[in-house]
Amino acid sequence: MTAVATPAEQAVWRDAERCYRAVASRDARFDGQFIVAVKTTGIYCRPSCPALTPKAVNVRFYPTSAAAQASGFRACRRCLPDAVPGSPEWNLRADLASRAMRLIADGVVERDGVPGLARRLGYSERQLGRVLTTELGAGPLALARAHRAHSARLLIELSELPLADVAFASGFSSVRQFNDTIREVFARTPSQLRASATTARRKANGARQEPAPATGTKLSLRLPYRKPFDAAGVFGFLAARTVTGVEWATDGGYGRTLRLPHGPATIWLGPQDGHVRCELQLADVRDLGSAVARARRLLDLDADPEAVLRVLRADPALAPVVEEAPGIRVPGAVDGPELLLRTMLGQQVSVAAARTAAGTLAEALGEPMPWPGGTLFPRPDAIAERGQEVLRGPERRTTAIRAVAEALASGTIDVHVGRDADELRAELLTLPGVGPWTADYVLMRVLGSPDVLLTDDLVLRKSAAALGLDDLTGHAQAWRPWRSYAGMYLWRSAHPTAA
Repeated sequence: MTAVATPAEQAVWRDAERCYRAVASRDARFDGQFIVAVKTTGIYCRPSCPALTPKAVNVRFYPTSAAAQASGFRACRRCLPDAVPGSPEWNLRADLASRAMRLIADGVVERDGVPGLARRLGYSERQLGRVLTTELGAGPLALARAHRAHSARLLIELSELPLADVAFASGFSSVRQFNDTIREVFARTPSQLRASATTARRKANGARQEPAPATGTKLSLRLPYRKPFDAAGVFGFLAARTVTGVEWATDGGYGRTLRLPHGPATIWLGPQDGHVRCELQLADVRDLGSAVARARRLLDLDADPEAVLRVLRADPALAPVVEEAPGIRVPGAVDGPELLLRTMLGQQVSVAAARTAAGTLAEALGEPMPWPGGTLFPRPDAIAERGQEVLRGPERRTTAIRAVAEALASGTIDVHVGRDADELRAELLTLPGVGPWTADYVLMRVLGSPDVLLTDDLVLRKSAAALGLDDLTGHAQAWRPWRSYAGMYLWRSAHPTAA
């Protein structure tokens, strides 16, 4: 069920001729897929940087910012190469390096160190370091350092936190390490970055001041994506499944509460031209990187829609549906255990009934936010202990939900973005009440697996039959490695107004 990537897809940055063509044409579709470094200036840029195109003999290509930094290059001030969509390879490849990058983006190294990262991936530190250096041009510490630098820049420019607090909030072990890294990566001191950001903000807002939140730190960010982007589809999907108290759909956007490693948070996401507006309220600013990574995964913002369209448009049966919504996304998840339990709550019932059941559970067992409004979805241990008081429906199903909640609470099964898809699927199928449809749905949404087709789904089969696709499983082989996206098109075809 996992994607099988071609060698070219596995290493875009290794094809120097292809990369240089993208740089020469300033092709924004490649932003985030590789980094271009200019030897004569010592600067690394995104492929679409508007600066004068350097000569081919003067450039080097890297898979990540960390690899460019490790080779002595600093970030371009003009194109801000770290402020781009992430690489779609981390979902497409699904290998060790890709799974490690997902966890690094979620802040695992800052919280648990390299030993914790290696432990969650099931490898030794030495083996992990060797694989990452070979595949990505930098080891786990260098990759985490680049992630910290990006988080620090956001806090420097968007918050009023003292710079010393920014240093520790973004994961640096000392103020000196923070200052040295910012100077090395951005060729400016933290104070200079803040001064420039403050001046720009004052020009944009005039004398207007934002009111301070009741508690927590409030930040407003722009999350970039690759066009085209079917915003109506992904936001409509999430809006149709909102759980009262935990989620809400307002002003064409989507908001929810988040349970993050250091505390709760509230997020609201709204589509804008060329980016998604992200409003965050964090109990602990150390969770900024995790919140942003989860928001991007939720909306599938790192997808490469052009690659998907090239494959799916080639199928005459599917092409008309694809043309109605180019840039469709596969909605992700912000919390693996929550998604698994909510999927089980929705088995054999309508979407509306699943919303009601989840809302009842959240109202009874959820935790209130530290500021007015919103509830955190219940922890697995709370559902395991008190689920029998709240869950309604067939006893076999409620018993299975409580058993899965207990397995999650005890650590018998761990559902997170760093899991190997085949291993996680096998573990899920051993749980009571979890069949192939549920397991594959979890892989598609939690891991972002791009090549999962829910062939047992009745709606998908009816939609495929309406398009003349009687042998869905066989016909879908032509859609690899984007069968998850094809499934979203089939769902949309069945419910165009809801989509």
